[in-house]
Amino acid sequence: MFCCGRSKVKVPELPDFNASRYLGQWYEIARLDHPFERNMQRVVADYSLRHDGKIQVINRGYRPDKNRWKEAKAVAIQTSVKNFLKVYFIPFIGGSYRIAYVDPDYSIAVVSGGNLRYLWLLARTAHPSAEQIDTMLAEARKLGYDTHKLIYPEQE
Repeated sequence: MFCCGRSKVKVPELPDFNASRYLGQWYEIARLDHPFERNMQRVVADYSLRHDGKIQVINRGYRPDKNRWKEAKAVAIQTSVKNFLKVYFIPFIGGSYRIAYVDPDYSIAVVSGGNLRYLWLLARTAHPSAEQIDTMLAEARKLGYDTHKLIYPEQE
């Protein structure tokens, strides 16, 4: 989940954000369309702590049109704002990764690319409850996203 672009989104600082609790596997429940994940299904992101304190990111998804899996690895660095990460998929070219919302038990999250072109709704399970989806959608709308444009990739 990499991003860059225009139309800035004001993502609030989450002073109590805990990067250690954010680590682990997240299922992509919905996203705005963008070239990096176009036509991908069964998308997951795994975050783990590296020995140097940076975060290893592995995004993986299935391309049914090509009958193959696609994987992208990145390194994320936490900024002075705890819930803002700088993600590097290509050395020296970083994208914004702003966790705009995470629920108290870190089971759902809304991630902005810092602009209106990139948005991801993530959950710890492949099939979050309707209430969890409604919460994520409401949080995305608060940021100014048009949630009618979201793509919901298959997770099975």
